[in-house]
Amino acid sequence: MNHPFFQQDKAHFLFNQPGHQCIQFSDLVVGEGIQANQFLIISNGRAALIDPGGDLTYTPLNIELGKRVKTQQLDYIFASHQDPDIIASLPRWMMHTQCKVVTSKLWSRFLPHLASQFMTQQYCQAFEERIIALPDHGGATRLGNTEIIALPAHFLHSVGNFHFYDPVSKILFSGDMGASLVETHAEKPIENFDAHVPHMLGFHQRYMASNKACRLWANMVREMDVDMMVPQHGSPFVGKAIIHQFLDWISNLPCGIDLLNQSRFDARKAGYRGE
Repeated sequence: MNHPFFQQDKAHFLFNQPGHQCIQFSDLVVGEGIQANQFLIISNGRAALIDPGGDLTYTPLNIELGKRVKTQQLDYIFASHQDPDIIASLPRWMMHTQCKVVTSKLWSRFLPHLASQFMTQQYCQAFEERIIALPDHGGATRLGNTEIIALPAHFLHSVGNFHFYDPVSKILFSGDMGASLVETHAEKPIENFDAHVPHMLGFHQRYMASNKACRLWANMVREMDVDMMVPQHGSPFVGKAIIHQFLDWISNLPCGIDLLNQSRFDARKAGYRGE
């Protein structure tokens, strides 16, 4: 499958064929916020956003969205988990569009806490009706001529976590798996995996719960037809060879609770002086 990369305005096309586009926005965050990618899928005139972010990205993302589709064409927001850089802008999208939000059942009950007092008083029932709570095993949501498949990625940074796969483009939107801390050119594909590891290592060691969770996830992805893996932070993995390099690496990486010992739980280091 051909995945042409080219830039138009602030958009980087991951996939561009008649009737189906997948677009990455990698430089909408301004100020002190961590770099984050937002994604737009357009299929047969219907649109979905994946991990649209918070206040730092709402206005520029809304402008970019308006260049490509009308507000009423936005059917869904897919949220991989509950973090501010994932979904904090949700109240604005819910107020200004008729979209539904697709997220883990664990976080669906917490999303109303993001709403303003105005929304909770005036639109509480309608707000809750527009939340699609995913069961732990995931599921498929129809969008235009395709379906977006929510894949379980629990404990890979969040206890209720999903990644999203588009079978037309064969792109896996992998959330924090594969994330890298880069300051510029996050739209450019990774060329040298070994040279890229230092940009990923510390993040994955801290934010992934355990090697067991990583290994089980990698086993699932190996069984899939994935041409591109695009994380929410940093650069995309383009091509099966480099994707499998990542799967091999993450399958063998000690992280999270694997690295814990008693020295991490020391009250005296925290300032406790005892009796």
